[in-house]
Amino acid sequence: MKKIYLICSLAVFLGIAGGISFFLIRDANATIPSSTLVNQNGDSYKLGQDHSKLKLVEFIYTHCPDICPTTTQKMSLLKKDLEKKGLFGKNIEFITISIDPYRDTPEVLKGYMKGFGIKDDGHWEFLTGEKQTIKKDQEKIREIANSLQFQYKDPGDGQFIHSTFTYLVDKNNKFIAKFPMGKEFNKQDVYNNILDKIN
Repeated sequence: MKKIYLICSLAVFLGIAGGISFFLIRDANATIPSSTLVNQNGDSYKLGQDHSKLKLVEFIYTHCPDICPTTTQKMSLLKKDLEKKGLFGKNIEFITISIDPYRDTPEVLKGYMKGFGIKDDGHWEFLTGEKQTIKKDQEKIREIANSLQFQYKDPGDGQFIHSTFTYLVDKNNKFIAKFPMGKEFNKQDVYNNILDKIN
């Protein structure tokens, strides 16, 4: 009986270890595909064209009642810390991608930025779809999100159910690390990770 218990325990342990290894390997190999979307100014922005900086990628929708605005606020504070070190814009930029491109037009995203006091300095891009190609752009956004295993869906009431991670990617858009969104977003932890990857 004891032997059977040990064998079962070992099988469970190996199964868990295998599952963890699968997710670690999957994340480590994740790369954002090169895609062209439109930013808060209505200009085309090619994700993946800049190979000189790290990128902190956030997925949001502006009608989100809690976790998205909380994350953006914390990223805004992180931006100030990075600016003090002379790193923001030089070594790292922020990318915020709307998962609700139908409602989150460039004008709406620009207003969202202003609400958080985020300066439009060209180093924090807020991306969405273009009106004329909105369906195609929505598919591009889904592809980008899927590449990082960010899951989301609209149950029909406009309040999206979505994953709760932000992502640090390298100069070639390859996954480095992920961090919790909302209240669990630890600004200091993200800051330390960024410094570690820059140095």
